[in-house]
Amino acid sequence: MTYFARKIGFYLVALWAALTLNFFIPRMMPGNPVDTLMAKLQQRGGTVDPAARKSFELLLGADRSEPLFQQYVSYLGNVFRGDFGVSVSSYPAPVSDVIGQSLPWTIVLVGMATLISFVLGLLLGTVVGWKRGSWLDSVVPATTVLAAVPYFWLALVLAALLSSTLHWFPLLGGYDVALPMGWNWQFVSSAVYHGTLPALTIVISSVGGWLLGMRNMMVSTIAEDYILTARAKGLRNRRIMVRYAARNAALPSIAGFATSLGFVVSGSVITEQVFSYPGVGGRLLQAVQNNDYALMQGIFLVITVAVLGANLIVDLLYGVIDPRTRTSH
Repeated sequence: MTYFARKIGFYLVALWAALTLNFFIPRMMPGNPVDTLMAKLQQRGGTVDPAARKSFELLLGADRSEPLFQQYVSYLGNVFRGDFGVSVSSYPAPVSDVIGQSLPWTIVLVGMATLISFVLGLLLGTVVGWKRGSWLDSVVPATTVLAAVPYFWLALVLAALLSSTLHWFPLLGGYDVALPMGWNWQFVSSAVYHGTLPALTIVISSVGGWLLGMRNMMVSTIAEDYILTARAKGLRNRRIMVRYAARNAALPSIAGFATSLGFVVSGSVITEQVFSYPGVGGRLLQAVQNNDYALMQGIFLVITVAVLGANLIVDLLYGVIDPRTRTSH
């Protein structure tokens, strides 16, 4: 019990540290969200008096007249109430609404692509590692080269080939804008169709890492004594590969997969930009371009909580699966 309490305590401290950095870093950056909003209003022909500017500072959490510690306490209170402020780039929408609209798109796209690449990498890595030294080993450098290709370049190549040239997939957007959003077959099929090419980009670029890791672990596991014992008992090769070798070789990959799920929330900024996909990555870039500190803070906080939560789950599960990890030295 002490082990689990210590782990939970550590991640609570890490969360507090992340919240603190999330508060101070935007305030150390040049620019001011109020100035950005004022410039937008003036471009539309509006004028803002000092009283209105003060109101906007209070609304956007950019009032520098109150002590910094008081701002910090107010910020923590607002975060725990789920109040992340108002987005400048999507004014007057609250940050929570902006993130809530974009987050499901990223979770579905990047989450499913990550799951597919993980399963595909493990299956291929199991077979290639079991038949090491055969022609299947040529799969490893091919997938590794694809993983090493710059992400934006791969996305652009696939977009040019499969969209612009062959017209197999739509080039931009997350769905057909002519369709009303809702849980109906037309909209869902349109979203799947538009998301296939961005997902394919993520799968191609990441499957090589899972394959290489699983292949190397399989080679190491096959040399263990219990594999030799299983063969001496006359067990079928298929059973030895799946029940003994792959089951143990996959443990490090499972830990890596659980951790990678935390980064699903951050999405893929480059992929979403190339395909104009309506996810969190595009919102984050939009927030940076408009000095939208409230939206940046909200997105960074969601990413941080997702990563810390995934790591906490992995640590706790390892403590259950392998009691040796709970032993204090």
